[in-house]
Amino acid sequence: MPDSPLDNLLNAHGDATMTVTPADTAEWMGSGEVPFLATPRLIALLEAATCAALTGRLAPGLTSVGTRVEVDHIAASPINAKVHAHAEVIDVVGNRISFAVSATHTLTSGQSKRIGVGTVTRAVVDRATFY
Repeated sequence: MPDSPLDNLLNAHGDATMTVTPADTAEWMGSGEVPFLATPRLIALLEAATCAALTGRLAPGLTSVGTRVEVDHIAASPINAKVHAHAEVIDVVGNRISFAVSATHTLTSGQSKRIGVGTVTRAVVDRATFY
């Protein structure tokens, strides 16, 4: 029997995908000067995967908020690359849920490569009393 209602989340996983557009680049977002996927945009996609992992798994009235991100952006993704993010719950402590996250891209040539890896932590909160 789980010690907490959140313990049943261990190993839950979620995914998110996108295609890199000019508006997703470091150049456009102001986080760099190159027309490749911006790190803030990669992090947003990884967080979307963590949210997908929790969809339908929290009690009514609860949601989660990001509290910590530790990501290595290890390869550049050009415009039109398809990016896939994956998140898996690896730990639950109190109301904190930790995820292992990773992302890969597939180029128009069909070549795939890992572009990011790390951890994301989210806290489960009551929607009505959060602030």
